[in-house]
Amino acid sequence: MINAKFKLPHDAIVNKFIAKTKFYERAALSSKIQNEFTRKIQKITWKYKLAEKTVGISQTDRVTEIQIFQIELKERAIPKNILKVIDAAIPYPILYQFVYKDDMAFGVALKGMTGKESAAARNYYFSEWNQCPDFDFTGIDLEKVYQKIIKAFVHTEAKSRGDFAAIIDADNQIKNLEKEIVTLSGKIKKEKQFNRKVEMNKSLLAKRSQLKMIKGDIQG
Repeated sequence: MINAKFKLPHDAIVNKFIAKTKFYERAALSSKIQNEFTRKIQKITWKYKLAEKTVGISQTDRVTEIQIFQIELKERAIPKNILKVIDAAIPYPILYQFVYKDDMAFGVALKGMTGKESAAARNYYFSEWNQCPDFDFTGIDLEKVYQKIIKAFVHTEAKSRGDFAAIIDADNQIKNLEKEIVTLSGKIKKEKQFNRKVEMNKSLLAKRSQLKMIKGDIQG
């Protein structure tokens, strides 16, 4: 399935097993995180390496390589704490494919791509289970390819912003508002006091209006 989705040159194929202990050696992991590796991860495979020599696309100072890892899981849940360890150990951007039985999902971290020098993973993007983003591994350089990978995960409304930093900012605004709306809606259902409920509903309407405005502004 991954080969059909990822249309990459033969030279980009790695298919190399990565022992979980490799990550223990690179960082002083707590016993809790080590246990998470054992309980949640079945196998980690380095599937592809996108580099100038393997895909014929020029590197940049920010992005010299892009890796694709396949992580076979022991449970149908994305291990976000483990991803942070992997991304901290490997300086290159990583596109993850998560596999649990017949289910599949994808994820990627945003690393040092919006004008800041830090290469640390600042934000993660994930697909829904059994939803494959429309990945495009073409571009004038690997930095543009990486940006395309990130953009495959963002809200459709945000993609029309053009500038990559603006797209990320718009997507973050949408995600934060959607999260706040869900949280506030749950609180309203539990609230017993009428006056308090009225105020919370006003706030909810304001957030929904703001979300609609942002999406409309982006689409316009």
